Amino acid sequence: MNGVLIIDKPGGMTSHDVVNRVRHTVGQRAVGHLGTLDPSATGVLPLVLGNLTRLAQFYTASEKDYEGMIRFGYSTDTYDAEGEATSPKVDVQVSLEELKVRIRRFRGDIEQMPPPFSAKKIQGVPAYKLARKQKNVPLKSVAVHVKSLEICSVEGACARFTASVGSGTYMRSIAHDLGQEMGCGAHLESLRRTRVAEFGIDDSHRLEELEPVAKQEALEELFVHPRKLLPHLPGVTANDESAAKIRNGRAVNLPELSKAKLVKVFYGQRELICIATRVAGTLFQPKIVLAEPAPQLLFRG
Repeated sequence: MNGVLIIDKPGGMTSHDVVNRVRHTVGQRAVGHLGTLDPSATGVLPLVLGNLTRLAQFYTASEKDYEGMIRFGYSTDTYDAEGEATSPKVDVQVSLEELKVRIRRFRGDIEQMPPPFSAKKIQGVPAYKLARKQKNVPLKSVAVHVKSLEICSVEGACARFTASVGSGTYMRSIAHDLGQEMGCGAHLESLRRTRVAEFGIDDSHRLEELEPVAKQEALEELFVHPRKLLPHLPGVTANDESAAKIRNGRAVNLPELSKAKLVKVFYGQRELICIATRVAGTLFQPKIVLAEPAPQLLFRG
């Protein structure tokens, strides 16, 4: 079973928990995700199944959209509501006008320190494993891009926000750092991811929907239509001869896409059989083959 399935991840589950649940539901091991969500976060978690797990390399730098809430008054060791307080709890009334000014420095290309409780590797060991053992976590700041960050409303000590960020950006760190900027401490109270690359919350399905659909052997009806994948790449439909060559990793001529560097090749309306790269002129070589090899015919004289 090959496809892309968008799950609306519930709170309290890790991304790996979701992957394992879907593996059990569909009865196959080849299931992966396109970007981790913290256990407490909810929202868009794209899963790739079967041969389409090979598409993961094209989504490593995907832009993501979020909405959530920041609570001011104290910071935590995890930078979210799951952690232990690391500063005295104080009563605060934050101002929408002040936050709109303070938030400006967190837009654009910024240097950000990842949370100590994160998956960042330190000499091959995830930072959260060191933090749990109360060991020193010598993290380094990283360059990230925040395309947009808006404070939508304020109520008491909480502020609602929306954000669109580049890969590797931690919303927990933005919440923590904004609290330091305000001088009262803060942490991420809640977070919901509403988009990853071309996949939005409207494309998602709850885990509870999967089992009855899978029992009816109709799970593919929930998959994202293959023609919607990687929309920035041009697509072409291969004929029988070209499709057979591609399935066996051989180069083909695609004259209708002579100017493209990277293309999607389909067989029929729904089968994405490869991502191909232009070698020269109209000659394209499969970069990754997503279809099963064509059967080899034996001729006997």
